[in-house]
Amino acid sequence: MREKKINEITSLTFGLIILMAQNFCFANTNANSDFVVTKITQNVYSIVSPSKGLPNPENKGWNSNVHFVVTKKGVLLIDSGSSESIGNKIKKAIKSVTKQPIRWIINSHSHADHWFGNAAFSNTAFEIISSNKAFKTMKNDGQPSFEFYFKVTKGKIGATKLVYPTVLLSEGTKRNFGGIDVELIFSNNAHSPGDLLIWLPKQKIIIGGDVLSSDWMPMITEHGNIPSLISILNTVIKLNPDIVLTGHGKPTNLESVIRDAKLLSSVWEQVKSDYKKGKKTNETLETVKTKLGPKYKLLYKDFNSEIERHINLMYKLQQ
Repeated sequence: MREKKINEITSLTFGLIILMAQNFCFANTNANSDFVVTKITQNVYSIVSPSKGLPNPENKGWNSNVHFVVTKKGVLLIDSGSSESIGNKIKKAIKSVTKQPIRWIINSHSHADHWFGNAAFSNTAFEIISSNKAFKTMKNDGQPSFEFYFKVTKGKIGATKLVYPTVLLSEGTKRNFGGIDVELIFSNNAHSPGDLLIWLPKQKIIIGGDVLSSDWMPMITEHGNIPSLISILNTVIKLNPDIVLTGHGKPTNLESVIRDAKLLSSVWEQVKSDYKKGKKTNETLETVKTKLGPKYKLLYKDFNSEIERHINLMYKLQQ
């Protein structure tokens, strides 16, 4: 029964991670290397994971990025890693650039690799923020998800106390954190229920969790909403950010968002049209590869391996 429950969680909460494991081009970087802080601009930093894909014994579960903003009154942390031990390493890395404590955490969404590290900051963070939908998913899937992580890492994830968000949002809002203006934007379930994007208007930086992509194809899931994903990408384009920070992969720019919006729009419209005509997925795949392949296989590391999954999922969502 326990194994069945874990398998159910694997197919839902960890849908994104599994897709990454199946389709991403894995890096050979040593996932046990130091947590390196990259300065993005004044007071804004990233810690980019060198590992992509499922948590495993080698990466000890560390497979997602975190970003943070140093303010006059403390650090605003966006996502917290995928275990308490990873959160502690993130905290140590942050201390290498500032003595300010982590006062606020924003969990961009409910996938475990983005919030299991919350416990490492519970002694200083007085607000952990998420959407209400993401919170409900965390509460429902948290413990089985941890059991899954513990299993696939062979216990190297270590002990992790599940610390849930304390401030729940039901709509977008604007906040000021220690003198830094921040806008929290709802994606309307683009990638998963209740995704949040974080917009720093003065710095012109958008932090998108798994709604935004850099090197790889857009991360669509069965529990996401593709029209909403296309819509939020177009919203981000209108914001005209100078810098785009993602949940996985290196920092990027507006061109990546434009690329993703155009690709998804083209494939979605092709699928809708072909589905109405009674065509099969393999026919649509050949059409898309012929029309879009020459351009987009040069823009994504995983176009050839991932486009078929995109089309199959889009067909399923037509039913």
